[in-house]
Amino acid sequence: MATYYLIRHGEADYSELMEHHFWGFGRDLAPLSEKGIIQAEETAKDNRLKTAEVIISSPYTRALQTAQIISKNTGIDVRVELDLHEWIPDLSNKYTTSEEAFRLNDEFVIYKGVYPIGTCKLWETVEDMRKRMRRVADKYAEYEKVIFVGHGMALRALAYIEEMKPAEIIEFKYEIGQEECVYSFY
Repeated sequence: MATYYLIRHGEADYSELMEHHFWGFGRDLAPLSEKGIIQAEETAKDNRLKTAEVIISSPYTRALQTAQIISKNTGIDVRVELDLHEWIPDLSNKYTTSEEAFRLNDEFVIYKGVYPIGTCKLWETVEDMRKRMRRVADKYAEYEKVIFVGHGMALRALAYIEEMKPAEIIEFKYEIGQEECVYSFY
């Protein structure tokens, strides 16, 4: 059984993306804000992290930057796992505003992450998100201690977490085939 340290990325700064008119997937290129950098630096000081064997990061900039700060402070290598990405609000990647993403998130919460019978929505279902997150978790289940740097919604598919603050650490035990957690829609 592995010990996983689930860490949500630090606070992101989306202002430059708006200036460049990035939409859809392009919004995931946001770097950390100054506050987010400080949050990641504080998290990196947590002594539990120093005993981990590897840092696994989402491919999104805000998570990679958080992972890099932790790596710099712990000397632990970072690996990128594509499936550790955030929940996908629009599988067509055509949304252009934060308001659209928030509306899709609200819809996801209202329907508890499951498409109503006979409908197909734009967003990734909770079950699809859980499957990809468990694929990543299963890959590292033979390790003793692993740091995962990712995103609040996606990390909640692995462990019951009411809400994750930026750069917060949630420690939990994981083994292949363990019972699925209840997803918190807070």
